[in-house]
Amino acid sequence: MTHYDVVIVGGAMAGATLALALEKMNQETLSIAVIEALEPNLDQHPGYDSRSIALSNGTAQLLQDIGLWSEIESFSTAIHHIHVSDQYHMGLTELTSKELNVDGLGYVVELADVGRFYHQKLANSKNIALLCPASVVNIEREIAVSTLTLSTGEVISTSLVIAADGAESKTCKSMNIESQNDDFQQVAIIANITTDIHPQGKAFERFTEHGPLALLPMSKGRSSLVWCVSPEESQQILAYDDATFLEHLQRAFGWRLGQLIKTGKRAHYPLWLRRQKQHVSHRFAAIGNAAQTLHPIAGQGFNLGIRDVFSLAECISQANQLGRDVGEYAVLSTYQKRRQPDQQQTIGMTAGLISIFANNAFPMIIGRNVSLCAVDTFRAFLKPLTLRAMGRVNR
Repeated sequence: MTHYDVVIVGGAMAGATLALALEKMNQETLSIAVIEALEPNLDQHPGYDSRSIALSNGTAQLLQDIGLWSEIESFSTAIHHIHVSDQYHMGLTELTSKELNVDGLGYVVELADVGRFYHQKLANSKNIALLCPASVVNIEREIAVSTLTLSTGEVISTSLVIAADGAESKTCKSMNIESQNDDFQQVAIIANITTDIHPQGKAFERFTEHGPLALLPMSKGRSSLVWCVSPEESQQILAYDDATFLEHLQRAFGWRLGQLIKTGKRAHYPLWLRRQKQHVSHRFAAIGNAAQTLHPIAGQGFNLGIRDVFSLAECISQANQLGRDVGEYAVLSTYQKRRQPDQQQTIGMTAGLISIFANNAFPMIIGRNVSLCAVDTFRAFLKPLTLRAMGRVNR
């Protein structure tokens, strides 16, 4: 039976980043395995319908610290300008990278590109065992070690199991970790859109009668759409043909990018706030969406998860350098206590934005438009929110 100091279940961006951060911080003194069920398509890009994710300025800095950002930046699209508005009302505000003296407020990457990049990094690493395709069938925890049985029939042991397997983490469930789930009663509609006017690094967050709508700049003049609507409205919107969908979206978004001329395939998923009641247990920790999944408003969820990744990597590395057992509860408890303030504040900020901007009660409409105008006039009001949105927070 092969033993690893750390086994990470899930090899997407959170799990892969953790593995590579641990490798960088520990200089070959830590044995690491990553278990991933799906192999990326290394030969063919899904093209127009590739899904995207926005990395904050702070996430880019963390990735730079472990030597990954220069390569990821080569296939990213920088956000230089953010425009926030409220449909049918006067309130709006704008933010630019020039105003904040940064290269980018954030960066949009296509998941197909990221998946191939990380898979190749893990496969080429001498110190990380990539077990792919494979999934975990069973986990048995004992006092000093955990034993994992894989779908391939292989049995491995580890000092620490880390769940990085997404929003409905099977690993957390197998550890009997309870979750708290709050239904937002919204559905996110996802698509890539081509507009008559090139976005040129400009992102939009627009609050419509149906829900918040974001368009993020992508390569080749495309924009990535995330539109949050009610479940009933989502069924109607998904049933439209492309022309009707674009017409409907045009009415909601407006004409700041000219005519909307093409859409890719539409995807959709229900929106929940999912939080594990505890992020650590005996020889176990959860990171990223396996720890908490947020509403996509303001693009905070994934970047919060990356801050989890780096904080856990630092706690493990400090223990390893001191010759301690990296899976002992004292190490994991330090990680959990360290992360709670950022997690609570980011979840609170996201929930607050939803209550303000997804509410069409007349007093709330007046309040948010006054707030947007005030922020646009008195820029100092914007700084605390901007720093958190950019991922420039204590962790």
